[in-house]
Amino acid sequence: MKFVASSIDLLNHLQALSRVISAKNTLPILDNYLFKLDGKALVITASDLETTMVTTLELENAEGSGNIAIPAKLITDSLREFPDQPLTFVINTETYAVTISSENGQFSVMGQHGEDFPQLPKIKPERSISLKIAASSLLSGINSTLFATADDELRPVMNGIFIELSPSDTTFVASDAHKLVRYKRKDVQAESGASFILPKKPAALLKNLFAKGNEQISVDFDDKNAFFTTPAYQIVCRLVEGNYPSYNSVIPTNNTNKLLIDRVKLLNTVRRVSVFSNQASNLIRLSLKGNRLTVSAQDIDFATSAVEELACQYNGDDLEIGFKSTFLVEILNNVQSTEVSIELSDSSRAGLFIPFNKENENEDVLMLLMPMMINS
Repeated sequence: MKFVASSIDLLNHLQALSRVISAKNTLPILDNYLFKLDGKALVITASDLETTMVTTLELENAEGSGNIAIPAKLITDSLREFPDQPLTFVINTETYAVTISSENGQFSVMGQHGEDFPQLPKIKPERSISLKIAASSLLSGINSTLFATADDELRPVMNGIFIELSPSDTTFVASDAHKLVRYKRKDVQAESGASFILPKKPAALLKNLFAKGNEQISVDFDDKNAFFTTPAYQIVCRLVEGNYPSYNSVIPTNNTNKLLIDRVKLLNTVRRVSVFSNQASNLIRLSLKGNRLTVSAQDIDFATSAVEELACQYNGDDLEIGFKSTFLVEILNNVQSTEVSIELSDSSRAGLFIPFNKENENEDVLMLLMPMMINS
């Protein structure tokens, strides 16, 4: 088994795959890449059992066929040190010895039997649902919601992004019980209603993989697994099992107090004032009166406090509400708009943060943040 590949091209594919491999794998074989040569196509796989990524390189010079597992860290670290040049891989399929020849030298490494590498799961045809989605649409949905996912061992359904498909739109939802993001995409539809919970790790992999592309992604899933496929890459992941909470029921609808303010000015004010908040609670107060917003925080234990005033457009009753500053900063950081609309009902109910300037008419973004009790 023999093939020639560009060092840079091979490295780029392996670096994308390297994010799949866990630092502590339960099976030693998972510390390897699986190389499979079939004609002129080199298929490389990395897996941690829960998530698998596959990439294909089209080669001009290849002989034989077969598969072998090659140590991932060793091959990736060595390729980083090569300038762009063709590398010749010669693999002994009986001893699993791998010889890599460059312009100036030769390198040897021992591989393992490729048959020991875990097989890809299969989608059940009777439960399979398929759709095509633009990489930019999927990326926007993941970018808008990933930060709001939880790290809750007792409620694993909260640790992923809930993706709900319908004939009219597709909705991405994430929540950690303190904050919630609902991102709707009107230009992505499915033939019928369906949903799944995408785990955090494959969501992050998709985010990194398609950050600069606008290709079409084929999505196929059943009740256990999901496949995300492009011509060059495929990500396969085990879905989070369970029923996602009814997120619409926690979104307040009767919000009579509405505030419009410059997002960046508010974000910078919250960051400055939060330095003076209590380190345990991170409580920050927003006081609304007329067209003025007062942002304040204090730490009685250390006799520190801060107050800043901002001009805004406010329509509603005088109101004071408390938020955890770290969550408020996260929300404001992820609102893609120069101005943000904040809708409130009272100091004990969640506040809604909605981008005022829409970049895309097909997007509908809503972010919710639960308030904190203010001890007057």
